[in-house]
Amino acid sequence: MKIMFVCTGNICRSAMADGMLRKIAIERKLDIEVYSCGIYAEDGDYATYNAIYVARNYNVDISTHRATNIRNSKIEEMDAILCATKSHKEAIINMYPNLKEKIYTMKEYAGIDNNGQDMDIKDPWGYDIEIYHNCIKEIEKCIEKIIKKI
Repeated sequence: MKIMFVCTGNICRSAMADGMLRKIAIERKLDIEVYSCGIYAEDGDYATYNAIYVARNYNVDISTHRATNIRNSKIEEMDAILCATKSHKEAIINMYPNLKEKIYTMKEYAGIDNNGQDMDIKDPWGYDIEIYHNCIKEIEKCIEKIIKKI
């Protein structure tokens, strides 16, 4: 199975999700290929220092992560495209309407309902380390549920 995580710049949320699922897939010998990209990513950008720092708390190393713009990604080869927010999902459906059946928010795919409310993983970019910690906790919760689903 090929999974792609998508956010805005591919330097925080999707980078952390990519690193976390990639690590778990290797540890548990899961047949998953993991990718990530950003709708407005600058190809080659590094993950933010805070994203790298909080990921290390989960023994996830994203220090070598490099951002990929969605237009330069392998999005059309994916089995599941998991977005950080509903607005990312809508933007990708507009860009790639033929992929509509494969596009979800991370929380939606994980089966986290919240009565249709709070289905976004908020962008930590520009905020303090505590916001990054909250963000990666949400990502971890999603990934644990996603793994059970696969």
